[in-house]
Amino acid sequence: VDVDKTLPPLVTIKSPENNADMADAAVKVQFSVRTPADAPVTATRAYIDGRPVGNARRIQEVASGTDTETAQTLDVTLPARDCELSIIAENKHGASAPAMVKVHWKGKTVVDITKPKLYVLSIGVSKYKNPDYTLEYAAKDATDFAAALKSQSGKLYRDVEVRLLTDDQAGKDGVLDGLEWIQKQTTSRDVAMIFLSGHGVRDGSGDYYYVPYNFDIEKKRSTGVLFYEIEKTIKDIAGKTLFFVDTCHSGAAGGKTRGIEPDIVSIVNELSSAENGAIVFCASTGKEYALEDAKWGHGAFTTALLEGLSGKADLKGDGRVTVASLDYFLSERVKELTGGSQHPTTTKPPSVPDFPIAIVK
Repeated sequence: VDVDKTLPPLVTIKSPENNADMADAAVKVQFSVRTPADAPVTATRAYIDGRPVGNARRIQEVASGTDTETAQTLDVTLPARDCELSIIAENKHGASAPAMVKVHWKGKTVVDITKPKLYVLSIGVSKYKNPDYTLEYAAKDATDFAAALKSQSGKLYRDVEVRLLTDDQAGKDGVLDGLEWIQKQTTSRDVAMIFLSGHGVRDGSGDYYYVPYNFDIEKKRSTGVLFYEIEKTIKDIAGKTLFFVDTCHSGAAGGKTRGIEPDIVSIVNELSSAENGAIVFCASTGKEYALEDAKWGHGAFTTALLEGLSGKADLKGDGRVTVASLDYFLSERVKELTGGSQHPTTTKPPSVPDFPIAIVK
């Protein structure tokens, strides 16, 4: 198939202009969407600093050669601060590149001293219904991650609400319920974190599944959690979203492995794409297995993650652990722990700015 027959839409923002000064929070964004005639636009979304807002309304269509160009408007409420506004459209071929403009706030500054609320969904399975899948530290990883973030209550966050699912609590229904819970609870002012530890597996079609407690490898579709469910949840979460994934683990001396097929690069890239907007921290990259060892009591990735959140990722010494500083710390610490055999990776949409995720003073 020719590439020009499978093009996603092309979005152009007409108003406001890039670097526009805004004094009114209510703004009518005007933009056009060009798409192949046989692939009409199926969805249009606006984003503020990488997270979705508002609803689009089509107002006219203009034929242009073999393509269709649609003029649209979208009512968006801006925050009382400088921000980046982006528009993404989708058709049957995929999502457009984000059209982005920077907006400078010149209106009345409202000092908001209310801290955000943090919602944490932490999932890890070590003891499976099928004992052949048994792991050592996945459940402990999830438990200790939840505890580390719970300690942030009253510091960076006004409150931290945790849903912890381990072993038989993390059956398929429990995982799906947890995903629905975090999507419904998180508002645009909040932060959501999802931690996933255990097995991952692909089917013959290339679809990737998280392996819950009651997984049956002969019935992947009915017993596994398709990563589409996680992607859909992340796409619909209103607040800042971070996803920590550790589903391809192996023992340092040839022990258990988390994942039959370790390469989940395509999944990570999809979750962190501009239209999904998640910041994804992954235990390893490419076809590497992630290591775990009894001397750590965790996988190498979770060991470094807990150390980083406790303060070791406060690289500037200002009492804050940010996305960027945690990324750097994880890459160096995991390499140190594993003798250079494991390389965690962090992917972040370009429209999402760096921000603090933990306070350590």
